[in-house]
Amino acid sequence: MPKSLVFRRVVSLGALCLVAIFAAAQPPAGQQSASQQKPAQQSDQKSDDAQQPTETLKVNVNVVQLFFNVKDKHGALIPNLTKDDFEIYEDGKLQTLKYFTPETNLPLTLGMVIDSSGSQLRVLDMEKEVGGAFLKQVLTDKDEAYVIDVNVDTNLVQDFTRDVQRLQKALNSVRINSGVTMPTLPGAGGGPVPTAASPGTVLFDAVYLSAHDMLAKEVGRKAMILLTDGQDEGSRLKIQDAIEASQKADAIVYVLLCADRGGYFSQGMGYYGEGDMKKLTETTGGRVINVGNKFDKLREAFDQIAAELRSQYNIGYTPSNIKLDGSYRKLEIKNKQGYKIQARAGYYAGRKED
Repeated sequence: MPKSLVFRRVVSLGALCLVAIFAAAQPPAGQQSASQQKPAQQSDQKSDDAQQPTETLKVNVNVVQLFFNVKDKHGALIPNLTKDDFEIYEDGKLQTLKYFTPETNLPLTLGMVIDSSGSQLRVLDMEKEVGGAFLKQVLTDKDEAYVIDVNVDTNLVQDFTRDVQRLQKALNSVRINSGVTMPTLPGAGGGPVPTAASPGTVLFDAVYLSAHDMLAKEVGRKAMILLTDGQDEGSRLKIQDAIEASQKADAIVYVLLCADRGGYFSQGMGYYGEGDMKKLTETTGGRVINVGNKFDKLREAFDQIAAELRSQYNIGYTPSNIKLDGSYRKLEIKNKQGYKIQARAGYYAGRKED
């Protein structure tokens, strides 16, 4: 990962920005990146008490944990299944289940990434309103969330908090930033002249940073929701970097595709964002939901995500491949009744030095 990649933390008053610069490599032992260091005085920070989840992906023994949904052919969620209804395979080899539970109450860590680039001008207000209502609906007093704003930069506008009002305020503070300024030139009659300043949407960078810098050190259920048209312009990283970081963070990624496609075509531009977003979501156990610029579709999409997060199954197993070599392992969960499984496609085995 390029060492010049930065992640901005924007204080709500807008008067102070703390910039944390980090590389893809892990920091030296005993050190943390600035974004991983949370103030001890923060009242809504996670404590070390019983609010911590009882199960984690990485524990003293090498246990792989998976959260997933089960659906019928019409997409309806299937509850009340048992351990005997499933088989799990790693790299094609059947594994022995260590535990199985239907999880609806395990604490959730949620990242909301909202695209505020110029292409979102007609849908941003809709995203903020419905996104704020979703957070109020889905978060409990055991959960926490954060908000990231992405345009020509990636800004953390609200750090981890359980306070829904703070999250909603952060969403409402987001403004369109197309990377274009409109100065007035002397002697030009006072007319505005657009000046581009690295225009684009660093979406892949934002997903990487959200996964690597925010979610990777958390435990339990983790999800990321992207409100975007899916088009990346100007990222230093590639879609595969974003996918790998999300998989290593064990984060389920959902994309609500808010794309005013007519705006692209009217300007002679092509639309190509959906393909990359499908790769990202399908490999992490989420999915893409097309909402266009329709308020009702966006609200329905959030309702679907809320239902899925409350209807997950949790499987854990100790891999038969005990090597801790950092390699990627393909996963497949099979249901004996033939139901569709919505789960991440694999995981990265931890290295001994991790």
